[in-house]
Amino acid sequence: MGRNRKRIMKETMSNEELQVWVEDISIRCFGVPFLHKALFNRRLKSTGGRYFLKGHNIEINPHQLDNFGNEEVEKIIKHELCHYHLHLRGKGYRHRDPDFKQLLLQVGGSRYCQSLPGEKAKRALPYRYKLTCSRCGMEYLRKRKVDPKRYQCGKCSGSLRLSSMILP
Repeated sequence: MGRNRKRIMKETMSNEELQVWVEDISIRCFGVPFLHKALFNRRLKSTGGRYFLKGHNIEINPHQLDNFGNEEVEKIIKHELCHYHLHLRGKGYRHRDPDFKQLLLQVGGSRYCQSLPGEKAKRALPYRYKLTCSRCGMEYLRKRKVDPKRYQCGKCSGSLRLSSMILP
């Protein structure tokens, strides 16, 4: 099954084609060449892409291309290129920075990517763990496993016990 996924991705677009596409968008929309690597990363699930501050490379989620097409991925590429060009110029490259918001608006990039089908269902899993206070019986529900020794009851400061609530 893993081989089929790779073959499907290559039929839609290869990393080399993505590299050319990113370089073209960079010249066309920013007037500056993109001099680093752009790659697909199938492990990305909840994000459309990411920019690496140290290596200056960009990764794009190929699931966005499969589900929403070229137009949506081009907006994601523009978003990541805003991070790239602003960071290299020494300007505000973070989402909260006015420089970033202004450049993103100018080039027509997207602020957020669309949610992939089925991802919302994964995030809405029921609680899997329960912390119970040994003193007052207060219960705290958790989706992730935590170390009960690092926490105490917020009501009475008692010690907590971890129990699993995994459904059969």
